[in-house]
Amino acid sequence: MAGFRLEGCELGVATAATQVEGGDLDTNWHRWAAAGRIADGSTPARAADHWNRVAEDTALLTELGVRHYRMGLEWARIEPEPGRYDQAAIAHYGDELTRLRDAGIRPLVTLHHFSEPGWFVDAGGWLDRGALPAFLRYVRTVVAAFGDLVGDWITVNEPSVYAVHAYLWGVWPPGERSYRRTIAALEALCAAHLAAYPLIHALQPDAVVGVAHHLRVFAPQNPRNPAHRAAAVLTRRLFQDAELELTSTGRSLFPVQAPRGVRPGRYTDVQAINYYSRSTVTGIGNGVASGVDVNDLGWEVYPAGLTELAASVHARYPGPIWITENGTADAADAFRSRYLYEHLAAIAASDLPIERYYHWCFTDNFEWAEGEVARFGLVHLDYDTQQRTVRESGRFYADIAANGGVTDAAHDRWVAGRRYPTNGGRS
Repeated sequence: MAGFRLEGCELGVATAATQVEGGDLDTNWHRWAAAGRIADGSTPARAADHWNRVAEDTALLTELGVRHYRMGLEWARIEPEPGRYDQAAIAHYGDELTRLRDAGIRPLVTLHHFSEPGWFVDAGGWLDRGALPAFLRYVRTVVAAFGDLVGDWITVNEPSVYAVHAYLWGVWPPGERSYRRTIAALEALCAAHLAAYPLIHALQPDAVVGVAHHLRVFAPQNPRNPAHRAAAVLTRRLFQDAELELTSTGRSLFPVQAPRGVRPGRYTDVQAINYYSRSTVTGIGNGVASGVDVNDLGWEVYPAGLTELAASVHARYPGPIWITENGTADAADAFRSRYLYEHLAAIAASDLPIERYYHWCFTDNFEWAEGEVARFGLVHLDYDTQQRTVRESGRFYADIAANGGVTDAAHDRWVAGRRYPTNGGRS
């Protein structure tokens, strides 16, 4: 039988403020786009115009039947100048959160998702001594404003992705290439979580607070080659294990050091995992094996990796797990339904305490340095007209939500016969 039930795992979708809201703001990403650093020449000033279409998008979320919505707040909207808060922006977010609640959709709010105000950048960003006090001031303001509407918080999204892209590879703002500053940025983002966690709980004792970690399976290209095996282990340590240990327990794991004054303890209420792909490596870095299933961006499709990683995390840090992002770039919507099916089937077959699954993404959006070309949405977006159209994969997801799993009929309609491209043929 092709169908399965999702016992104990509720469905949602995810977005990020800069990727969907639109608007001509002063953020690091608007500046990066103005400097011509986006692959397709696009800008977050357009995105999905969600800021002006909250009612329409809330209705679409209801149509999909999801019970959870992960959204971000744009720090630059809330605090356009240091210490000055825009009450109109706060009221706008309050209205959005109220609409979600009234629709029976529980919000999960991300406080920092790669984007920060221009004034924060000008002061030196996360490498400036004033970064942490500024972030905590913002966190306090937000939690005080929305604590009656929000009980679930992500402090920081993917600290290692931010640090590596911005300070090691130089493909994200501020475009630097320094190992030392990469580690400093990663430590600063982890410190932001470690300080925000007790602050949020002081303001809202029953809150659920976590960090969204980007986790990958790192595999040696040649398992018999000791150098490849060592590279896989070391890359995983650098990219995710050190971050996980520090933000979960407050303990250092080389090369990342805990901030002074932080005592070992529990610093997360849920392990939040963003999972997309497997990397095949020969040295420190990223890579893709040949002859494997891939998406539009050339990332390997490896569904088993989701529960492999979740099991590894759960063994070290027992507790509830939320999959806060999982999705694929598929402009033609040719294989997204199969991708959904295989990843959810892996969850259903496991005995892990995976309580929520947030699909990335709700609608096509501004995909950072890739721009508008990479399409992850369950909902197709015509950027010129801003018309939204639910894709067939979105209808499949709605069917899963309605039935608490995949029925045989749904599998036959949306999954059977769907094929991935490979980087060496078809699969």
